[in-house]
Amino acid sequence: METINASEFKAKCLAILDRVHATGEPVLILKRGKPVAELLPPRQTEGRYPQEELMGSVTVDGDIVGPVLPEDEWESLRS
Repeated sequence: METINASEFKAKCLAILDRVHATGEPVLILKRGKPVAELLPPRQTEGRYPQEELMGSVTVDGDIVGPVLPEDEWESLRS
């Protein structure tokens, strides 16, 4: 893993981000010789959309389209 000082990271941030994206190699950022952050490429998801990970995690119980209360309990219909 490549290490870089915070001052150098600040000066070359965009180029370093592009390199991490292109190579997938993480970069360890040091401040006064001590690690303060690790720059990693984003995790790849298997699906095209994040919502696809939720598929199968919801169960439908009853009518999800109709009103919750029957019409005779609606205040807006009372005169």
